[in-house]
Amino acid sequence: MAKRSSKGIAAADDSTVHPLFPGMTAPAAFGWDPLGGSEDRRDQSYLRKVKPQNPNQKLLMDAIKTHNLVVALGPAGTGKTYIAISSAVEALESGSVDRIVLSRPAIEAGESIGYLPGDMHEKMAPFLRPLYDALTDRLGSKRLRTMMADGTIEIAPVGFMRGRTLNNAFVVIDEAQNCTYAQIKMLLTRLGWHSTMVLTGDPDQTDLLDNLSGLADIARRLEAVEGIAVARLTEKDIVRHPLVASMLTVL
Repeated sequence: MAKRSSKGIAAADDSTVHPLFPGMTAPAAFGWDPLGGSEDRRDQSYLRKVKPQNPNQKLLMDAIKTHNLVVALGPAGTGKTYIAISSAVEALESGSVDRIVLSRPAIEAGESIGYLPGDMHEKMAPFLRPLYDALTDRLGSKRLRTMMADGTIEIAPVGFMRGRTLNNAFVVIDEAQNCTYAQIKMLLTRLGWHSTMVLTGDPDQTDLLDNLSGLADIARRLEAVEGIAVARLTEKDIVRHPLVASMLTVL
């Protein structure tokens, strides 16, 4: 049997192959950037230590390191939750605490989604998604699953916190603007020995009825208590898309 001509095949292939990006050589094609190779793109690489992006974020991070109870107030996108979660992970990894306890009220954002199927953890999963995202970013999904399975990281609804004493723990209460005064008072009194608690929330974005949120009142009262830090972030501290800060000035 006669051998197939390799020259003919190469010639045929060359005639039907066209570059994906005309005018670009092969080495340059590997460096193609969908955003045009802009030099001012934000670096998305993983950082072991979270660094503050503005003075108020630095004040918040320093307050968490030096106080056992911190209330972080500010508009959406100022990094309140992410800084709290990152501080909790750092405290756990350094051995300062034995576990992390995260809590968030199960309040829908303006619409009723009805009953959810599954057990308690499955029902709470949609409400706790932002916490899972921040933890996954800092720990990785596999390590997070392991820590949640052995109880090192616990995510609990606000309604299940009464009667507990949280010792040797880093406690984060997220979206505290959706808690009533009585609920926040109950949560604050869970603080035990060798523990740190951080409350985060935006009093201007509560999903409760008017005058039901207790976060602003609690923060005002706690500012006078020695040993408690109240950090207030503003629209200038927003680290999301610049349009978020612009919108919040008119909405």
